[in-house]
Amino acid sequence: MKFIKGFDHFLELLSKYGLVGSLFGILILSFGSIVLRWLGTSEMWIDPLVRHLVFLAAFLGGSLATSGQVHIKVDLLTKLVEMSSSRFVHWLHRNLVSLFCFVTTLVLVKSGWDFYLVEKEFGAPAFLGVHSSTLVGIIPFGIGLICLRFLNQLLLGIFLGDRK
Repeated sequence: MKFIKGFDHFLELLSKYGLVGSLFGILILSFGSIVLRWLGTSEMWIDPLVRHLVFLAAFLGGSLATSGQVHIKVDLLTKLVEMSSSRFVHWLHRNLVSLFCFVTTLVLVKSGWDFYLVEKEFGAPAFLGVHSSTLVGIIPFGIGLICLRFLNQLLLGIFLGDRK
């Protein structure tokens, strides 16, 4: 269990610092782009890079939301489970949600990876010599990070239950 908790802590730090770095990058590059436009010039690579940094920030934010269990969910079943006083029902519900989310994100990671491979084969340099597949790689990376967070929640929920 120490390994799972340590790995989850590593993913938490990666997500937090990655998100802060992405946001600072977005701010600095956007500000630089505005200043360059005031000066009558611009760099064509800034806007696409900012768009992809926003994409990365969204995935990192999703990873943080997953760790805090504040991700998007359907509350109807949750409301019904909350009325139950059975600890087993709460444990089962929490772990079934984690399992469903893990499997769903695993399928999305596979789809994102397939898209990355297609882009790697047929893509072209996007800007500054960066291949478009590198930018598309944000998708399987980001969803994979969220998938790992759900796996950690599932493992911790199964083995530790309420003792997290």
